[in-house]
Amino acid sequence: MALSNMGRGLSMFNADQRLVMCNRLYREIYQLPARLTRPGTSLASIVRYHVRRETGRDDAGERAKQRAWIKGHVAQLARGKTFVHVQRLKSGRIVQVTNQPLAAGGWIDIQEDITERRRAEERIDWLAHHDPLTETANRTQFGNELEHALLQLKHGSSFALHWIDLDRFKAVNDTLGHPAGDALLKSVAKRLLKAVRKPDLVARLGGDEFAVIQVGATRAEAEVLGKRLVKALREPHLALGHRLETSASIGIALAPEHGTNADELMHNADLALYRAKAAGRAASVVYEPARDTHGCARGVLEADLKRALAEEQLELHYQPIIDSRTSAVNSFEALMRWRHPERGLLAPGEFIGLAESTGLIIEIGAWAIRRACTDAATWPAPIKVTVNLSPVQFESGDLYETIVGAIASSGIDPQRIEVEITESVLLRDDPKTHALLHKLRDLGLRIALDDFGTAYASLSYLRSFPFDKIKIDRSFVRDLNSVRREDSIAIIRAVASLAKQLQMTSVAEGVETAEQIESVLVAGCDELQGFYFSTPVPAGDVPGLLSRGAPTRPRQRSVAIDGVDLMGATARRA
Repeated sequence: MALSNMGRGLSMFNADQRLVMCNRLYREIYQLPARLTRPGTSLASIVRYHVRRETGRDDAGERAKQRAWIKGHVAQLARGKTFVHVQRLKSGRIVQVTNQPLAAGGWIDIQEDITERRRAEERIDWLAHHDPLTETANRTQFGNELEHALLQLKHGSSFALHWIDLDRFKAVNDTLGHPAGDALLKSVAKRLLKAVRKPDLVARLGGDEFAVIQVGATRAEAEVLGKRLVKALREPHLALGHRLETSASIGIALAPEHGTNADELMHNADLALYRAKAAGRAASVVYEPARDTHGCARGVLEADLKRALAEEQLELHYQPIIDSRTSAVNSFEALMRWRHPERGLLAPGEFIGLAESTGLIIEIGAWAIRRACTDAATWPAPIKVTVNLSPVQFESGDLYETIVGAIASSGIDPQRIEVEITESVLLRDDPKTHALLHKLRDLGLRIALDDFGTAYASLSYLRSFPFDKIKIDRSFVRDLNSVRREDSIAIIRAVASLAKQLQMTSVAEGVETAEQIESVLVAGCDELQGFYFSTPVPAGDVPGLLSRGAPTRPRQRSVAIDGVDLMGATARRA
């Protein structure tokens, strides 16, 4: 009874290689008929039946192999030590057989079904080298295969590395959700696998980045495959009932021509990828040293920027915004600075565009919001802090939570926070963007429209959302010192008047001279900002600036336009 209910198969053979006994599970594992499980059955008969069942072969050559196997098996038992071997059966079962010799001759076999355990081990091993979503190679396996391909270079081989980045993939995630994005990635992987040869490797490196190692490829063959991959991925994808259109940009580096180590090849393929994107995307290009010098500098700067936040190289400087009636500081605009260890203090124009194109602006922007709220909480109320928001931050999906968290951790009154957006935020006319702006307004924040007058549909934007503040682009203030002075004054005056009628505050940016101040005061601007009052200063200098006060506005003098004394009229209205 005990033998029949064992969790393992068991069989005993005597010194004459004949069955003494076996249990029920032994019969089931090998699917033996009753006649082959009776005492006295020869091992040769059982082996012959088993092989015929598994392979369908029973010829003289096969029987000779079986006799040789039995002879080797008995010889190994004769050494008197237990040994183990594994059998894979046609049924899919994986059986581990322990062979234990007996002192009086003969042996005992114990069969353990390790199918699930082995499958689990194989699954773990598979997951260690594959991406579970797309079932392509993962970054680890890609690295292994790349090193193997590099080792083959010494034997005269060559290969091409294709660095692939999907275009506008993030828009799919943001508009249709991650399940649709995952379905698109699966479709992309299938097309890549179908487009390459069997020896080639397709790997997903993370996010929407893929790579292909094209074994033994010449430059011409690499260019052909690159174009084939671009064409294959441009065809519409069906994902979760959606017809999705995407494309891919591909950078190609050739080994050994463009590098003989992994870092060099990946770097050069990445530089070629930048050029493919700059050319309008949906293209594949081969690395060319002479043409990718700019990309090299950009690539180095991107790597530096990734380290900048972790190594606390970023700073916020603050520029005051002055009340045109009282000359008091109403708020400070937070402006990003990067204290680069080699290039010195960098202004936003030198790196914000790169941060936006690479997505780094999400993390950098979140840091800026938290830092600005923490700094402003130490200033005297009701002085506000103004923070610039990138269009990319509106696409990230967690901007509202970031701002709420910054308010909670700093303890600042939400009414002391202003956020500035540009017209490009509203270009997509996305209902989610409008809903988020209303949520921020409901939270107590003030919303400002920056660089007003530089895009096409400024007036329509004022109708689409009730802004609290309009910042007149500095180009109009700068032109007050040019031949376009009269036109600029007319535009500034019109915008300031429009703002008053819409119960919005108007701000003149870029004020640098006393003459410019006189002009924007004539035009009726509510607030002024520019180097005339202060350059952006580190947070530690804000208290000193407040204690000194803003520079006094120039004494008003009459300025006549079309025969009307506007300065006198402005003074009388004040």
